Amino acid sequence: MPVITITREMGTLGKDVAVGLSDALDIPVIYNEIVDHLADRMRVRKSHVIRLLDGKAGLLERLAADKTSLFVHSADEVIGMALQERGAVIRGWGASHLLRAVPHVVCVRVCSPFEVRKRRMLERLNTGNEAEIRTEIQQNDEAHAAIVRRHFGVEWTAPEHYDLVLNTERVSVGDCVAQVLALLRSPAFAETDQARRQLENLALAARVRAALLHAGETRDKKIHVTAEGGLVTLWGVKRSTEEKLIFVEVASAVEGVRDASYRSRLPEETPSRAA
Repeated sequence: MPVITITREMGTLGKDVAVGLSDALDIPVIYNEIVDHLADRMRVRKSHVIRLLDGKAGLLERLAADKTSLFVHSADEVIGMALQERGAVIRGWGASHLLRAVPHVVCVRVCSPFEVRKRRMLERLNTGNEAEIRTEIQQNDEAHAAIVRRHFGVEWTAPEHYDLVLNTERVSVGDCVAQVLALLRSPAFAETDQARRQLENLALAARVRAALLHAGETRDKKIHVTAEGGLVTLWGVKRSTEEKLIFVEVASAVEGVRDASYRSRLPEETPSRAA
């Protein structure tokens, strides 16, 4: 079950690399499918989701679907897609940061210098309006940087967050595909039962976070969720027994949860930010 994540960056040819990997491995490229699912879950138009991602949403749109909801639901969708038996190439959606800890997932950043990206977009859109394209790319980059910084606390362009960084100014799409395939087939990225369980635990925690966001009594409460073999722990601030029971009841109703508990402190190994 090969799982590859590729950054979504305008004008880098990352989309072409994703398609090449999809063809070589006979697995789907995941991007638009998540837009469709998110629009349904958040009860907004697909164009609205895309505008939020690209940093173009107006005030009314941002009020209708906040970025925390977008993140929680997209994380649930991304990790669920990674569990597909066929495998997947997941383009964008913070997938590299969500799945970085899973040993068999190959996280790839495809990049190019800004001027190269600008030239490609001018050619792709058959326009000579350099100022407009420059603004479009900058706005897109800034929106993605803000989302990753807010939810993961990292700079998305830093190479240490990826297993492979490919610069398509000098490396062809075909050579990019070949390098990713070579890494994917190395023993270090072989899927194991332990890695599969780790992915399943991430998926269960994501489903619980989405359920807590959906429930009226827990929607606005910050919480961190961990899962291990169907046992879910909710880590948060001190609350009354009644409040804790509400959290536990919501979590326990999620498919795959065998037991749930509430702890009034964050474990040292988890980030201080809560989903």
